[in-house]
Amino acid sequence: MINRQENPDFVNSFLQHSTVILNKSKDSIKEYNYDLSNFLKFMSNHLGYSSSDDIKDIDIHSLDIDFLKKITQDDIYSYLYYMKDTYNSKPATIARKLSTIRIFFAYMTEEKLIEINPAQNLKNPKLEKRQPKYLTLEESQKLLHVTANEENRNGERDYAIITLFLNCGMRLSELVGINLKDIKFDECKMTVIGKGNKERTIYLNNACMSAINKYLTIRPAKEKIKEKDQDALFLSERLERIGKRTVQRIVEMELKRAGLDTTKYSTHKLRHTAATLMYQYGKVDIRALQELLGHESISTTEIYTHVANEQVRNAVESNPLANETN
Repeated sequence: MINRQENPDFVNSFLQHSTVILNKSKDSIKEYNYDLSNFLKFMSNHLGYSSSDDIKDIDIHSLDIDFLKKITQDDIYSYLYYMKDTYNSKPATIARKLSTIRIFFAYMTEEKLIEINPAQNLKNPKLEKRQPKYLTLEESQKLLHVTANEENRNGERDYAIITLFLNCGMRLSELVGINLKDIKFDECKMTVIGKGNKERTIYLNNACMSAINKYLTIRPAKEKIKEKDQDALFLSERLERIGKRTVQRIVEMELKRAGLDTTKYSTHKLRHTAATLMYQYGKVDIRALQELLGHESISTTEIYTHVANEQVRNAVESNPLANETN
């Protein structure tokens, strides 16, 4: 929960703008609030408005626009250095916080609350290129087999969850948010709400449709479900919409049953798995994969092209002239 009373008025105005005009999700608003609160507490100390050994204890609610006008680009870099030096923040974390600061100061400038945008020319930290971790086809098949054949009173539900993750590449938040009305059974497709409250269509193959339909045969009757969650596809044992943490525990449990490393794999890695398998075996166009995964930037989707490297090498090695040497 965001306690807006702890925020300066200009932060609350920014959060309202982000919610109403930019249509940001609740999770994004929480991130913005957390990032800006931390940033302003540091700045309060850095600029001499307060002194505390622990910036978390600093009260920022009375800060005003004149305070913001004193912040320079060098001050922002000092904050980023502080995050790196004190908390050993990774480049990706720093880049996310920097993104929040940019969006915030852009808003303040556009609203003519400040004249100069100190974040305008900030450079992003160099990010490490990481290969996504994913299950092989054989490991994916083993996970599905184990989930389908265990004795579990929630077996049909858990199998449907694993099946959707591995076939559709959806995010955890998207899966728990699925409503029955979002599924068009006659057209084998569903609508999900992704990042930034963006709606997109996911097409359901035979495996998905079969798993969902089997689960629906044992799903509790509507009158037994809590009224606010009667349209939710996946339910917890308390007969309410299943939570993210419950789904994470289900995935962790099934991975263990399949003998797979739970320190290496997670719900998000199942999303990576679906994307990689589609690209590797389905020869899916990278733009189509971008749309399916709901990525805003093609550069995010391009991490899955790593699977092509080995295929390219094999293609070269299989050339009939490969062994023609002098």
